[in-house]
Amino acid sequence: MVKKLPLGTIFNVFTVLTGSIIGMLLQHIFTEEIQKIVFQAVGLGTILIGIKMMWRLPEGKTLLFLFALIFGGILGVVSGLGTFFENISEWLKAGIGNQDSTFSEGLITAFLLFCVGSMTIVGSLEEGISGNRDLLVIKSILDGFAAIALTGTYGIGVAFSVIPLFIFQGSLTLLAKKGKSFFDPETVDIVSGIGGALIIGISINLLNIGDVAVENLLPSLVLGVLLFKYMPDIPLLEKLKKRD
Repeated sequence: MVKKLPLGTIFNVFTVLTGSIIGMLLQHIFTEEIQKIVFQAVGLGTILIGIKMMWRLPEGKTLLFLFALIFGGILGVVSGLGTFFENISEWLKAGIGNQDSTFSEGLITAFLLFCVGSMTIVGSLEEGISGNRDLLVIKSILDGFAAIALTGTYGIGVAFSVIPLFIFQGSLTLLAKKGKSFFDPETVDIVSGIGGALIIGISINLLNIGDVAVENLLPSLVLGVLLFKYMPDIPLLEKLKKRD
């Protein structure tokens, strides 16, 4: 029975909660200037992570990558995905009687930062396919330290990111157990490449140099896989290759 549980994700939940508790205890020392430098440090770090992830995009899949982002973003807006995340955050906020204006921002930012990444995708798939949890353990420790910094800035909302984290990451592991043949290395690279773009979007928000609605772009992760699996050779791209 224990083997069927997504133990890597459960450990991840534990480290994020632990980091959030430490962050809350240290929150009083996070002055406005410290908060600013923490945002800048995390933002710069996530840019590097995003770029490294995007480099995993398979050669010749740039147009597919763009289509996935564009139409995934449109799908996210039309379906009201951003509003959905906001409503859940506000519901949780009301449920615990929290009046912090940064609660929703902290929950959404932390969830996206913890879950939209190659370590999440690859780690969850590895646990589901082979039972190897090494990558998720490393990710969990990194997330725990990140939770300290994020909670010090955003507050208790970061701790509640473990709810969507557990659902998303745990479901991915269980899905991988059921469909091992579907998640080949190139499919994982597609997801990592698109995820890298979303990570860069998060860093733009953290650095306060723009306002990227990353939550609305989440459908591009699924759309990218579907395009890759069922429409691998886009006709326009083939024509461009022949011209070259």
